[in-house]
Amino acid sequence: MRGRLCSQLPMFLLLLQPWETQLQFAGPRCRTGPLDLVFVIDSSRSVRPFEFQTMRQFLVSLLRSLDVGPNATRVGVIQYSSQVQSVFPLGTFSRREDMERAIRTLVPLAQGTMTGLAIQYAMNVAFSVAEGARPPEARVPRVAVIVTDGRPQDRVAEVAAQARARGIEIYAVGVQRADVASLRAMASPPLDEHVFLVESFDRIQEFGLQFQRRLCPVDHCSFGNHSCQHECVSTFGGPRCRCRGGYNLLPDGRSCQAQDLCNGVDHGCEFQCVSEGFSYRCLCPERWQLQADGKSCSRCQEGHVDLVLLVDGSKSVRPQNFELVKRFVNQIVDFLDVSPEGTRVGLVQFSSRVRTEFPLGRYGTAAEVKQAVLAVEYMERGTMTGLALRHMVEHSFSEAQGARPRALNVPRVGLVFTDGRSQDDVSVWAARAKEEGIVMYAVGVGKAVEDELREIASEPAELHVSYSPDFSTMTHLLENLKGSICPEEGISAGTELRSPCECESLVEFQGRTLGALESLSQNLAQLTARLEDVENQLATQK
Repeated sequence: MRGRLCSQLPMFLLLLQPWETQLQFAGPRCRTGPLDLVFVIDSSRSVRPFEFQTMRQFLVSLLRSLDVGPNATRVGVIQYSSQVQSVFPLGTFSRREDMERAIRTLVPLAQGTMTGLAIQYAMNVAFSVAEGARPPEARVPRVAVIVTDGRPQDRVAEVAAQARARGIEIYAVGVQRADVASLRAMASPPLDEHVFLVESFDRIQEFGLQFQRRLCPVDHCSFGNHSCQHECVSTFGGPRCRCRGGYNLLPDGRSCQAQDLCNGVDHGCEFQCVSEGFSYRCLCPERWQLQADGKSCSRCQEGHVDLVLLVDGSKSVRPQNFELVKRFVNQIVDFLDVSPEGTRVGLVQFSSRVRTEFPLGRYGTAAEVKQAVLAVEYMERGTMTGLALRHMVEHSFSEAQGARPRALNVPRVGLVFTDGRSQDDVSVWAARAKEEGIVMYAVGVGKAVEDELREIASEPAELHVSYSPDFSTMTHLLENLKGSICPEEGISAGTELRSPCECESLVEFQGRTLGALESLSQNLAQLTARLEDVENQLATQK
């Protein structure tokens, strides 16, 4: 699909230059008032160099139609492939010339297409006050324009919904054969005003002009409040009334009524319902997890897991980031029921060598595990991930280190955390781990290599590989890991420990005991024989 897409892009690129000229001389620049605008640009390997050049022209053209300034439109640009890179944040430039210079020197990343990761970054980082966005109380509109040429390799619907819920208006622009369903899953409603599939010159012109009109509407509300009880909002289609938070707009389109949806609808929440404007959501008690139906709750603790964490302690991580890693590990521990009968946790640190910080059987409570994690000392040196995987397979899941016997059918989970490429081969022991029945998760940060993470992880990779571009923003991975590691959501749902009183367990115990007794008898016989030899030698010497 990507090959056919790329073959069609040159026509789009040839048509774009005249359109750029037209936008430059279409009239006075749009006076939008305050606006925070972030462009999210696909720079995956399917975008060829000359096509990416046209993408840069596309950005410059839109910039020239905007009223850019600290108190008007602030612009930020991020590009993404398998990772996300900030070209410049919202607060970096106040002059259009500086923005254009940064865009023209932009170099594509040329890897995969992780659009969901890019939306997550835009939501958590690009639109943050630290990056230059105006604070929420300032009520400055936040707009994201996503331009992509293909199908995302990760999930976009859920993270896009979260971004929209935080007040980010999303435009999704697909080039030629981009996946329309994904564009619709990302964009804000109404979809016919926020989803664009670029197929021809007319379509490109339509997007540019309509986008400009959307940012520069006629202020219909300036001619009166149109009998709105709370607020009048000027839209491209005319004036509309809007109610303040906690109120619903009544059918007359003007009046507002306070409403707690949790008291007015059959919400079906198992524990707690919380009203949020025109909607509501269900909440669960601490250490419980909301299920896929959005209403019922269950505890991750209901299953039994032997979990071994392999943490990269190489010098590239750096001490301050290693402390963030330890904090991240403890956040994972927080949603597990750590106990001898429930979830057991072991921790292994690796660099050029491997060190078991504590085995599965050492600690019986979450508090003890978290304290031990905080006491771990940073190794530094190289990155021998393959050696760490071998250690995990050969030692970490042994009964001697606290793993439960295979006969008990307790799921075994390995989670590898790394920030870069391994200096040794990971394929052999990653495959061996899966052959041994260990469910493998791979968490990458910064310069971690996507192909290597996929090789380490179990299938499907979408559920077992997580990535964050920066240590400080990796906490967003917790929800994915929580839903995967918890037995009722992911592995071996409904697994139960076998009772030691069951017949099969008794027979198994008897067999192991008899085997141990036989081994002891053999050792005793050998020791007796050696003592007799010693006595004979002493008698001969006399």
